Amino acid sequence: MAKENEVRFISSSIKLKPYTCLLPNQRNSLPIFSNLPFCSQTLSLNLTKTKESITQFFNKIQTLTKPRNLLSKSSLLCSSSLSLVQQGQESNQNVSVEVKEPQLKGHVQSSRQHGKEDEERVLISEVLIRNKDGEELERKDLEAEAAEALKACRPNSALTVREVQEDVHRIMERGYFSSCTPVAVDTRDGIRLIFQVEKNQEFQGLICEGANVLPAKFLEDAFHGGHRKVVNIRRLNEVINSIDGWYRDRGLFGLVSDLEILSGGIIKLQVSEAEVNNISIRFLDRKTGEPTTGKTRPETILRQLTTKKGQVYSMLQGKRDVETVLAMGIMEDVSIIPQPAGDTGKVDLTMNCVERVSGGFSAGGGISSGITSGPLSGLVGSFAYSHRNVFGRNQKLNVSWERGQIDSIFRINYTDPWIEGDDKRTSRSIMVQNSRTPGTLVHGNQPDNSNVTIGRVTAGVEFSRPLRPTWNGTAGIIFQRAGARNEGGSPLIKDYYSSPLTASGNPHDDMLLAKLESVYTDSGDHGSSLFVFNMEQGLPVLPEWLCFNRVNARVRKGVDIGPARLLLSFSGGHVVGNFSPHEAFAIGGTNSVRGYEEGAVGSGRSYVVGSGEISFPMFGPVEGALFTDYGSDLGSGPMVPGDPAGARLKPGSGYGYGFGIRVDSPLGPLRLEYAFNDRSARRFHFGVGHRN
Repeated sequence: MAKENEVRFISSSIKLKPYTCLLPNQRNSLPIFSNLPFCSQTLSLNLTKTKESITQFFNKIQTLTKPRNLLSKSSLLCSSSLSLVQQGQESNQNVSVEVKEPQLKGHVQSSRQHGKEDEERVLISEVLIRNKDGEELERKDLEAEAAEALKACRPNSALTVREVQEDVHRIMERGYFSSCTPVAVDTRDGIRLIFQVEKNQEFQGLICEGANVLPAKFLEDAFHGGHRKVVNIRRLNEVINSIDGWYRDRGLFGLVSDLEILSGGIIKLQVSEAEVNNISIRFLDRKTGEPTTGKTRPETILRQLTTKKGQVYSMLQGKRDVETVLAMGIMEDVSIIPQPAGDTGKVDLTMNCVERVSGGFSAGGGISSGITSGPLSGLVGSFAYSHRNVFGRNQKLNVSWERGQIDSIFRINYTDPWIEGDDKRTSRSIMVQNSRTPGTLVHGNQPDNSNVTIGRVTAGVEFSRPLRPTWNGTAGIIFQRAGARNEGGSPLIKDYYSSPLTASGNPHDDMLLAKLESVYTDSGDHGSSLFVFNMEQGLPVLPEWLCFNRVNARVRKGVDIGPARLLLSFSGGHVVGNFSPHEAFAIGGTNSVRGYEEGAVGSGRSYVVGSGEISFPMFGPVEGALFTDYGSDLGSGPMVPGDPAGARLKPGSGYGYGFGIRVDSPLGPLRLEYAFNDRSARRFHFGVGHRN
């Protein structure tokens, strides 16, 4: 039996569809979750009133407002149709009228021409929330959710079809319902508006496919608390966004590509992750940018990369790989181009490399802070040949010669940054050096103004490797022959004060040193935290070779105080055993206690030096600085063979303080400082680069 007059809106359930999106620098596409719902709505009437009056009322309906999509920002595709059925006609005979969009718009325009811009309203006496069978909802909380969503539909209110439709959308936007059908029933007390809703299934389980790197714990936390509860589409959308965000925050090529709610309340997620299919190296010409043949072996570059085949491609990881290859020092420019590997859903990576000039000769000049007296104090000339990519393996060869007023250094160094076949990134460095340096740090201030120089012939090999992300370790074996000479180049055994210049009493001392060093730094910035521990052990392979143990440590910590920066540093060391006097720890100078000349505070078997410095920006590349330093030999000066510090009346401890400026330049920071010491002396200090 036909019901009383009723107006019925029918909204279909939501379905999720994938669409495709182009990835950066890719021509093909990978599936991405679009969640594009399609909403189909129909309007049917069973009535006893005349067809003409009802048609006149509904012909004033404007275009229905499209409902907002809960699962994506894409719009809904909606279609509406109107069918009228009049009772009293021939048996089972229906009269159908299609209301098409152009007719609606034309009628609205016609109404506006007559000054009637408002839609016709119908008085509603009662508003109810029921299930699809017209019965009360078992879940009162869901009934309350639907009722709270209503804005326009209230008892004893005059409503338009548009306002009813908007409230339908509001109920659906709550996310708990798969359909909502408004039914208008003409009763003796007036028109009763019933919203017949059908709740979503209860969440019973999850199936996630294709998520190889997404942690299971993340999914468990995302769906935590939802078991055996009605699925909320809005909450489901938040979960999808959080999964996509997890990939995005890590720079991974991955996202939710499809979602389906199966029968029984099982949610099925399909995740698409773009794995690396292949990695290739392409060299580009420095001038034309066209592909060319490179000098570097591809395997030399590939082993530097942390991105490997079969991994989900990460843009952040790719950026770090680019920085690593640039840090090799043989590339001028590096970039990674991801491209889809056909229809496999994987990614092919092409690393474009522009090589630098491998080697060449250079000459220049500089300043050495170790020489502070004489007409050409500190001036140094240099000549060098370097090759930074020997055999295309990133191995480096450096041959250099430096000559100053007194000192000179000739050095050959061959370095392999990563030994082939080693998986710990171990480097090897082979060094041969012949140097002559001033002995003023320990044996200076000779009354006859003569100069003592220390000549050293050194050869050795060192191995280094990263121990942790912020820790590096070095071990090596070094042979050294060292002795003192006068200005004419003749060997010296004692200085002017009859202090011995060698430990063995011979013109030179021989030693074989085993070296261990560990370095911690949280970044490459000068103001970052730093810890360095160094130990050298003299091995008496032959009876006349020196046997001693020397340890040295440095600590640095930077703290930002507003625009200023406080830098605290401390260093200390100790030597036990038989060692050369010129190897004693020298205290005082530009890199030690400012306000004193180089080595003027003292020299001993032990030492400590502490420094505090506040730097602050002034203008442009110029910074100001306030500093204070303190150093002491801890009373160990007399324990150095010959007591060279005591013979020169060095105090053994002292402090200095002052101010200075820093100028950032292509050569590094230029430092000009004016310091006072505890003996009322004043002194300028000039340096290039950061303090050691």
